[in-house]
Amino acid sequence: MKIDIMTLFPEMCNAFLNESIIGRARESGKVEINCVNIRDFTEDKHNRVDDSTYGGGTGMLMQAQPIYDCYKSLCKNDEKPHVIYMSPQGAVLTQQRAKQLSEKEHIIILCGHYEGVDERVLEEIVDEEISIGDYVVTGGELPALILTDCISRMLDGVLRNEEAYSLESHYDGLLEYPQYTKPFEWHGKTVPEVLISGHHANIDKWRREQSIQRTKEKRPDLYEKFVQKDKK
Repeated sequence: MKIDIMTLFPEMCNAFLNESIIGRARESGKVEINCVNIRDFTEDKHNRVDDSTYGGGTGMLMQAQPIYDCYKSLCKNDEKPHVIYMSPQGAVLTQQRAKQLSEKEHIIILCGHYEGVDERVLEEIVDEEISIGDYVVTGGELPALILTDCISRMLDGVLRNEEAYSLESHYDGLLEYPQYTKPFEWHGKTVPEVLISGHHANIDKWRREQSIQRTKEKRPDLYEKFVQKDKK
């Protein structure tokens, strides 16, 4: 899979993407991730990529031309990659949507900045807008990194096996069960006996029950969806 991130801050993005699991996946070729500087495509002699907004208002807006030319440079053989704009106006990212996106061959993620992006280029190239939550951050880089990480870790070979992510929170609509490691006792609290019983069926049953209970207590909205889905 190939993911291109169109950004004004490629160094910032690479600093994160070169580390840990995603860094190893890039190095081994499990996923190709490129951070492309939109500023390299500006036609402005002062290297500007933004200007004031028509109609007035505070702040600057990213121009269509550098973004579009950056996008075109990433399209090979007349292909149309799936383009995502990270925006608080988009649909909130879910594990299910990330899984769907992980099945695509080529994704381009556009990071906005300043007051956003000229609407015309969004209409021209963007297939969907995605938000990481109902709040606003300074630019699209952090949301883009979250999306890239979420997608990449579900690709073949990035994690040890599918179970490494399929048992995590949100994958099947439930939160993950509590987990423990050594020592057996810490601050007077011990590990649940079932986890050291060696009885795998009982362990699986306990974990499932804990996932359901934890979801009911911490995320009643998700629990209600799970109940409704389970009735169908």
